[in-house]
This record gives sequence, C-alpha cells and structure tokens, in this order.
Amino acid sequence: MNTSPIITPFYAGNIQYYSKLAHYPSLIADVFQHYEKQTFRNRCRIMTAGGIMDLIIPVVKPNGNKTIDKDIKILNDGWQKIHWRALEAAYRNSPFFMYYEDDIRPFYQKDFTFLADFNLTLTECLCGLIGIYPNIQQSTQYIERGSSIDLRQAMPCKKDSMDPHFRVSPYYQVFADKSGFIPNLSILDLLFNMGNEAILVLQKSYLP
Repeated sequence: MNTSPIITPFYAGNIQYYSKLAHYPSLIADVFQHYEKQTFRNRCRIMTAGGIMDLIIPVVKPNGNKTIDKDIKILNDGWQKIHWRALEAAYRNSPFFMYYEDDIRPFYQKDFTFLADFNLTLTECLCGLIGIYPNIQQSTQYIERGSSIDLRQAMPCKKDSMDPHFRVSPYYQVFADKSGFIPNLSILDLLFNMGNEAILVLQKSYLP
C-alpha cells in the first residue's frame, strides 16, 4: 500500500498546501483525477491594496467534464501579463519581491501547454526558493480513495478547511496596517513578505 500523501497540483498553492510540502518528505500528485472547477488548480489568492484578489488561469477541457487533470490545457490569451502585473502591483514594495522576481518572472513569460505541468514546475521552483525539497511524483493512474493520506479534497477554495493539522502562524504582510492579517493566501504572499523566514512560518503552521 502506498503511504505517501496524495495531493492535487495547485497554482502557487496556499500556505496550508505548502505546510504539507514542508512536512512530508514525499508526496504523490494525482494527475488522473477528473478536473474540478473553482479549485486552486488554476487560481491563487493574493492580497492587494484593494483587497483579496484571485488570479485565475484560463483553461481548456479537451474532453469536457470528463477531462482528467493531466489533459487540462492552458488558454494562453495574455493571462500571464495580467497576473505578473497584479503581483508587481501587490508586492513591489514588499521586503523580498525584488530578491525573488528573477526566479518567478519566467513562469509569466514562457508558454506552457498543460496546467499540471505548469503547476508542478512552479511548485518545484517555489519549494527550492523556500528551502524545502519534497519528492513529488506524478501518479501513473487514478488513486482510489482510502489508499493513503488523501489531501486531494483537504484544501477547498470556496470554504474554510477543517484541517486539524493546520493553523497559520501570523507573519508580516505589506497591507496588514490597512486590512489586518489575512491568513492562508498564496505561498507567493509569504515568500515576498518573509523571504528566507518563510520556511519557519510553514513549520509553525503545521500541527502534529
């Protein structure tokens, strides 16, 4: 029986997601499950001067509602410029944006065909910048429920997660004086605001 936790590839996933990546040495990304709308597969959540913003990657489902994650294609219609401009506007004045922008900007310049490939490649990059190195393997088939620690439905986009192993450890945010602390945003928010201390926040946010 497989014992590695099962995850869904997310777009610059939230702090809850990365707290799992920081905790588990190996995970399996299930790319054979059916794609679901309104999840963090194709969106990340950031904080701007005007409030919380979802950055959404437009996608194409070649097989309609029966399309599995690995076959979801990105609709390259200019979304990358929009997302990068939003990140610049939100985090240009954060302590570490300039330190990491050269590593992250290429993901908003190079075209990717498949969403899962983009997500997993970006995840690998972000993990390296944080200083965590989980071994994330793609599944070769759909993984049935109950076969391992199943995190595929643990981090919903449209409602709060009931996760006994997670509580965000508060950290500095550039707009906190205006909006207060906003928990569980994209890992980009944590990285741009906290830099090499991001790993400490992730470790504190995972509850055994």
